[in-house]
Amino acid sequence: MQDGLPALESQVKPFPIQVSFPTQDDLPCYDGMPMETQRHKLQMDLLIDVLHTWLAKRSDGYVNGNMFIYFSAKQVRHQDFKGPDVFVALDSSKRERKSWVVWEEDGKTPDVVIELLSDSTRNTDKKDKKHIYQNKLRVPEYFWYDPFNSKDWAGFALHNGIYEPLTLDDQNRFISKRLGLAFVLWEGLYMDVKAHWLRCATLEGSLLPTALEMAEQKMARLAKKLRAMGIDPENC
Repeated sequence: MQDGLPALESQVKPFPIQVSFPTQDDLPCYDGMPMETQRHKLQMDLLIDVLHTWLAKRSDGYVNGNMFIYFSAKQVRHQDFKGPDVFVALDSSKRERKSWVVWEEDGKTPDVVIELLSDSTRNTDKKDKKHIYQNKLRVPEYFWYDPFNSKDWAGFALHNGIYEPLTLDDQNRFISKRLGLAFVLWEGLYMDVKAHWLRCATLEGSLLPTALEMAEQKMARLAKKLRAMGIDPENC
């Protein structure tokens, strides 16, 4: 090298590396696969309904189901787009989303995930997805439930990076410390289908109402007030 010429590395300034991650508008949001059965669909709707009503009292919090969750570029490359049947993310905005894209949520992953077991998904839900929720997404609490076999339900809480099984309390409930709620089995009629349903309840034992149940309760209270005033609500 001739004297007086600066070293080559001092002449070339490195360009900053810019990594552009896809947004939810760039990523697939539907795999074309329907829920397993009508009851699976209704069970998902029921959980989302009551949790949405519960979250309405908060300024934050998001609940949805059958939605893709994207957490890594490798996952996108492999087109591994499966999402949980139901999930809740606290401390998150209520805005509409096509998918849950972790890098668009400041690294936020769901606080609670619920999978609905079926003959075709049972092994995946209990093994592969559990592994992903534990090791990739680090979901604090994971539950599964079989809508056609109420005995097959379980809960897990992340402790030192490993899912530890939750035990039912003396009221046969799984307690979600993350939500401050209980998961309970309820036998009743929902959308004209009588079955054992997985529902959420307060720790004091009150079921979280659906939007319809809340409206019916409100109408019942109004009718009671009208009767106390000597007014027949049927004639109003």
